[in-house]
Amino acid sequence: MLLDLPVLEKGDFYFIKESDSDFVLEDKTKRGLNIKETSIDERLKVNADKGIIYDMEGTGNTVVIRWYFPKNQFTLEDVLIPAKEMEKKYTELRELTCPDDD
Repeated sequence: MLLDLPVLEKGDFYFIKESDSDFVLEDKTKRGLNIKETSIDERLKVNADKGIIYDMEGTGNTVVIRWYFPKNQFTLEDVLIPAKEMEKKYTELRELTCPDDD
């Protein structure tokens, strides 16, 4: 089960966990979101669990909950690249929308 996997790295907005065959990059902001499908992520080209978030108009938007990077193709350092990009994006968004929260 994914909750029981050892955490290798963590940031404010992500976990990198390790299974026998994969490094699993998990978006902390999507915790609790139900998985609606598992398919290839178009940007990172790896399997990803995806869910749906609804906006204020009721439109559903598919979002990635976690990505699976096969260990035979990726190193932990490879996985840290999109993890750090995610961290930077969410930090900038937080600073823009909540400038007084520290």
